Amino acid sequence: MTELNANPKHDTRPQRRPGAASQAASRQTWRYAVAGLSASLVGLGLARFSYTPLIPALIAAKWFGASDVVYLGAANLAGYLAGALAARAVAARIGAVRAVRTMMLLAPLSFFASSTPVSFTWFFAWRFLSGLIGGIIMVLAASVILPHTSAVRRGIVGGVIFAGVGLGVAASGTLVPLLLQQGLQQSWYGLGVLSGTLTLVSWWNWPAEVKADTVPSYRAKHDHASPVVRGLLVQYGLNAVALVPHMVFIVDFVARGLGHGIAAGSHYWVLYGLGAIVGPLVTGHLGDRAGFGPALRAAFLIEAAAVLLPTVSTAPLSLIVSSVVVGGFTPGIVPLVLGRIHELVPHSTEQQRTTWSHATTSFALFQAAAAYGFSWIYAQTGGDYLILFALGGGAVVLALAIDLALPLTTRKAYNAEIVAIRNIASRRRRSGRTATRRCRARSSGRVATAASSLASASLRPSAAHSPR
Repeated sequence: MTELNANPKHDTRPQRRPGAASQAASRQTWRYAVAGLSASLVGLGLARFSYTPLIPALIAAKWFGASDVVYLGAANLAGYLAGALAARAVAARIGAVRAVRTMMLLAPLSFFASSTPVSFTWFFAWRFLSGLIGGIIMVLAASVILPHTSAVRRGIVGGVIFAGVGLGVAASGTLVPLLLQQGLQQSWYGLGVLSGTLTLVSWWNWPAEVKADTVPSYRAKHDHASPVVRGLLVQYGLNAVALVPHMVFIVDFVARGLGHGIAAGSHYWVLYGLGAIVGPLVTGHLGDRAGFGPALRAAFLIEAAAVLLPTVSTAPLSLIVSSVVVGGFTPGIVPLVLGRIHELVPHSTEQQRTTWSHATTSFALFQAAAAYGFSWIYAQTGGDYLILFALGGGAVVLALAIDLALPLTTRKAYNAEIVAIRNIASRRRRSGRTATRRCRARSSGRVATAASSLASASLRPSAAHSPR
């Protein structure tokens, strides 16, 4: 090596400034997060929530009857459940990133195909596909991005991803009415163009696939099968039940139940959407700061109060607070549950994706059952909205109770297991000591016998000295 090369002052290689690598990684992380936001906005926000404000126009244009429109809405829920169940199989076959991109390509196609009422079956199939798109994106989008995110930013990045759901809710109350002024068919065209544009913008911003896990499978299965994880799946489902009264009935409750009119009901839906935009950002930041377990408990407590608030007061201020807070937790609970799954199943990306798929399935099942069940209760009670809010609040209170009780039960089970292990070890030690004593006793007996034989042999006269 020459003296010039050995002297660091004359090193001609480019020197990276301190912090440049971390800044590049940060920019890359936020680029991934924006791609996830676009996916949730297209597959969940637009494909699912934009249908609600289109219902009156579909009926008024005589595309479908009132009962048919309800079944078309149910097709989206059924598709969402099917997508949640099929997501892992699709990702295993074509890859998670490619699956998300494919679903985002199909979303604009479903909007354009819905612009013409060919038949009920035709429309049902495309509404089912839009739900399928949402279910697959819900499972895969975050699981693709979060493995590339540092643990300290996992909550806020998850919040950005699922803020797309809130943007979709807000768009359903603001953008869709503006599109309807141009006509029903033009509204479907506009939604198709918007979702196609978001798909193109985010196309190259997705990360590469994560390599297969090398963690032993028994450890991952143990994490996945733990009582805390199973309890979390139930809590997430109960949270879905709690969201149904506001998600389905809040507009009708204000418009007809309180007699304030459709315009006032739409205003509360817009507030619900504004809360949905901010909610995941707030809860994600809280999860990063306080931990996802404590943040989830606080979320359940606040959400319970907000869902139950209309049963206590129907004053405008109470309804505003209730709509904004529950709207915030509609997507805001998602980064908390997803972050909690990463805490409970830290060893395997594949098991994290599997657990999140099960959580999404639980949410879809509970939500569909609650939507139909609450509709039946509403009809049987003659339009009693308050009992629906009470049932929703009771569901999230039960979720909080399960979360508080699980550590106690698991601690008792753990203590019982430790006691059992200690008892087994103690019995083994006692049996070992007993066996040792028996061996020593047998050895002592053999030694005594041998000594006695030697003594008798020494006292016995030898053949050489015996008298003849």
